[in-house]
Amino acid sequence: MKTALPKPVYARFCKQVQGHQQLDRGVADAVAHAVRIWAQDKGATHFTHWFQPQTGTTAEKHDSFLTLKSQIINGQEEIYAIDAFSGGQLLQSEPDASSFPNGGVRSTFEARGYTIWDPISPMFVRRGPHGTAVLYIPSVFISYNGEALDEKTVLLRSSEVLSSAAVKLLQTLGDYETKRVTTTLGCEQEFFLIDRGIYNLRPDLKITGRTLIGVPPPKHQQLEDHYFGAIPSRVLACIAEAEYELARIGVPVKTRHNEVAPNQFEVAPIFEEASIAVDHNLVTMEVLHQVAHRHKLKVLFHEKPFKGVNGSGKHANWSMQTDGGDNLLDPTATPETNYRFLLFLVAILDAVYKHGGLLRSSIASSSNEHRLGANEAPPAIVSAFLGEHLSEILDAIEEQRPSRDFHARADSSVVLDSTKPKAQGTTLDLNISTMPPIARDLTDRNRTSPFAFTGNKFEYRAVGSKQSPSFPVVLLNAAVSKSLECVTEALEQIKGDKDVPSEEDMLAVIRQFVTASKKIRFEGNGYSDEWVQEAEARGLPNIRSCPEAFKQLISPSSLELLIGQGILSSSEVHSRYHIQLEKYAKDLIIEGSTLAGLIKKRVLPAAFTYRKELAESINSQAVCGVEAVPEIKILKKLTADCISLQDANDKLEALVEKIDGMHGDEQGVAAGTELTVALEEVRSYSDAIEAHVGDKYWPLPKYTELLF
Repeated sequence: MKTALPKPVYARFCKQVQGHQQLDRGVADAVAHAVRIWAQDKGATHFTHWFQPQTGTTAEKHDSFLTLKSQIINGQEEIYAIDAFSGGQLLQSEPDASSFPNGGVRSTFEARGYTIWDPISPMFVRRGPHGTAVLYIPSVFISYNGEALDEKTVLLRSSEVLSSAAVKLLQTLGDYETKRVTTTLGCEQEFFLIDRGIYNLRPDLKITGRTLIGVPPPKHQQLEDHYFGAIPSRVLACIAEAEYELARIGVPVKTRHNEVAPNQFEVAPIFEEASIAVDHNLVTMEVLHQVAHRHKLKVLFHEKPFKGVNGSGKHANWSMQTDGGDNLLDPTATPETNYRFLLFLVAILDAVYKHGGLLRSSIASSSNEHRLGANEAPPAIVSAFLGEHLSEILDAIEEQRPSRDFHARADSSVVLDSTKPKAQGTTLDLNISTMPPIARDLTDRNRTSPFAFTGNKFEYRAVGSKQSPSFPVVLLNAAVSKSLECVTEALEQIKGDKDVPSEEDMLAVIRQFVTASKKIRFEGNGYSDEWVQEAEARGLPNIRSCPEAFKQLISPSSLELLIGQGILSSSEVHSRYHIQLEKYAKDLIIEGSTLAGLIKKRVLPAAFTYRKELAESINSQAVCGVEAVPEIKILKKLTADCISLQDANDKLEALVEKIDGMHGDEQGVAAGTELTVALEEVRSYSDAIEAHVGDKYWPLPKYTELLF
């Protein structure tokens, strides 16, 4: 923009965007003209308002730059074609609003909706097949009456609210230079890559995103040899090409590596402002999908595509940054006296403690439900991890005592064994003369915590791999904003007439919030049964099912939080509740129908063919006077399993039909309580049959082919 626009127009654009004012039509027209020239120089023939409906993915409708004009020449009208793009076309478009999830906000006949350019997020050109290219305009999506029908609108609102609350707290502390605080985000994207030819032979994977049946192979991830191993050459070629495509549109991918499970991988970006980070995460998923297709691979973003091995998450690394570039969650070298950091820290802990149920609702889905609480993901109990050093500082403030010397304490706890590294201050001595001193972080990391402090940010580990990170960040921003307001009010009251609060004032407020939110802090193993019992004793909610989690969104405290801050209206909150519940039920109904068909058309016919051959083998051996003991044993077991599978599958079909005819809460609860059990029962019998039927009879690629 700076290069393409006239200097006065560029200055007006920056002033309007940075001041969060409405763009005037003159600026919009100038930007539209410049971006058309820029895009066409890159081969673009079309433009699209690229938006994020509540489907977990993105949407786009392509319009060409072609415009027909007419003029009168010698008394006759002549039509000619030109390329044009106006400020009005840049600012606004009109897709159908009735065909996207709306939770009852729009009726089928009420089709009008609007996409509106988000000037904060950069436009970009994506190249397609045969030299085609399209100008992408990041946009918000609203209904005819102004309700948010997308993920971005509410994210931008929550960022505004958080900025306002954070700036007020900074002003109370005497910082009048900071005018804006942004949330920063970095999404570590996990996924599986499998051969597309094998994928095409699995109807369950194609339709539902996960394997509904299948026995884990003897070797999968037990040896822990895949994690951070050498990236397979075919995969490396795919990811490298995706990184190149992403670099061309300004998405800064920083890291790539093997994950824990076979054929599981991760890419991670450089952190950015939250709304741009969400845009970049969604486009990263799209590019990975397209590039994988060119390499005859299939990318799986489902949180649990394979039973028995680790699933995938999207660890959302979240922090706050001033317009001067200061990270407000940087503890610095002396966090015990960094009172600004401690005040923001205790506000976040207060938010997680008060609104843990609401945060749990943001990561609830039928697919993530398979992952949460297993030995690869944080449990359904929301807690926060700080690490030994910060916990000691907060404990010392609460108990009104000096903080113990963390480094000395850490050093004295090390066993005096020359073969083990010794912690000495902030370095590690490996007792190897050629090795330099190793820098040591102030705290270890806890991968079992849903919300863990990791040095200068919080890692929200419970977010699912295929979901948009937008709504989890919205609810986190909302909760933190309210707690920042509470911290500011407490400081204002205690400081009285003083210009800024004293050290004693700040410590008193920190102590107040540390004490109030102490139950949310947990430093141990979040996967253990002991933590479940301890969390119950602390009074922390353990929200296991999705329908129960969704209800947290419309609880009185959540409605007060979201509506009171203007992040969501009452109709928008309730619409999201209905969308989440309906999608959950539909996902399970689709899985039930898919599995029932798979059993009837693939599994049972294969088992019956094998039974027939066993029976024929037994009869032929009987003619020869030979006892077919092994075959008889297998046949009896197989027959019993087939009977059980057929009965369970009949029940599943009837249950799917019954639940499909339900509506609202009743449907969601029935799907979560009855359908999930029926799916697992059918799978157990099918997997038992798979374990006995010969490979040549089995009609589907097995886990061995899928994972290796």
